[in-house]
Amino acid sequence: MKIVLVIDQFDDANNGTTISAQRFARALQAHGNEVRVIACGKPEAYKYAVHQLHLLPIVEHLITSQGMRLAIPNRHAFEKAAAWADVVHFMMPSPLSIAGLRHVEKAGIPYTAAFHCQPENITFSIHLGNSKRANDWLYNRFRDSFYNRFTHIHCPSRMIADQLTAHGYTAKLHVISNGISPAYYYQKREKEDWLAGQFAILTVGRYAGEKRQDLVIEACCKSRHARQIRLILAGKGPLEGKYRRMSQKLSNPIVMEFYSPQRLIEIIAQCDLYVHASDAEIEAMSCMEAFACGLVPVIADSPRSATPQFALDERSLFPAGDSDALARQIDYWIEHPDERQEMEKRYAEHAKQYALETSICQAEDMFRTAIAETGRSV
Repeated sequence: MKIVLVIDQFDDANNGTTISAQRFARALQAHGNEVRVIACGKPEAYKYAVHQLHLLPIVEHLITSQGMRLAIPNRHAFEKAAAWADVVHFMMPSPLSIAGLRHVEKAGIPYTAAFHCQPENITFSIHLGNSKRANDWLYNRFRDSFYNRFTHIHCPSRMIADQLTAHGYTAKLHVISNGISPAYYYQKREKEDWLAGQFAILTVGRYAGEKRQDLVIEACCKSRHARQIRLILAGKGPLEGKYRRMSQKLSNPIVMEFYSPQRLIEIIAQCDLYVHASDAEIEAMSCMEAFACGLVPVIADSPRSATPQFALDERSLFPAGDSDALARQIDYWIEHPDERQEMEKRYAEHAKQYALETSICQAEDMFRTAIAETGRSV
């Protein structure tokens, strides 16, 4: 198949949606498909390049601090893509995608969408993350301006598919994991000098309100074993300054850094526990990749997060927003190393059902169905 992915930013792997899109494109190509993208950035042979959309400075900062850029819609880019593609897949409901969808509709090209942008990803940035009215408004806005013009939507988890159904989305919803790359498998490394003799706790994600790294810092401070804990917050984002100030209460210096994928795998292989404290999450690839490598996760049991589905028992869950409960779970795993080692292998085995290869086959089936419904063939 000839597949075009529409995503505002594709070049820089500094946010979850772009990282998933890059991995998705490579895996589709490995299956013999041809893949091109419509995105801002420098022109490439595989890219229909468009210009970056610049907004008011305060809005621009809010978007770029999340690791994203928005693109200016360009009719000619979509016309070229439509003339080449068998199917066009839209990754998020941005101005680029909303305008581009009109061109693709006129051209009669099959098209599908993915739901990667949870309303809470936006509302937490403006301190309205816990407002049901604000989140419902965004769900409805996404639905009416974009998603209800599709007949097929890729949902990375059952949780988000249920949310779309509850909010009146009419497309067929395909629950397909974003998929764990084969680079993430059970592996352990001897700790480097800066981690030697310490219990290393890892959490990966943007420094943003819904990710709740603040809760992890608080829990590590409350732990009975606070003196031996070394906390690693892998990522970057607008709340970095706040978290560095909070971390001054920790017994050992916090590590806050954005790692390349290969370096992150090396870090995972040296850590002892993974904590995922997010209040809102569509799937949480970072958590999946961590337990695929053999890190036992401790996950916030939030109704707005899909991540609790990965917990194998109650020892890997804590009530969302409760730092005392999280501290107790951390202490449990520190104090029961034999159980932790046993569960590491169970989680690594559990991860195999979310293999990227399986996800790509399911996505290809969705594309073929969309193409067949227009009377075309590939």
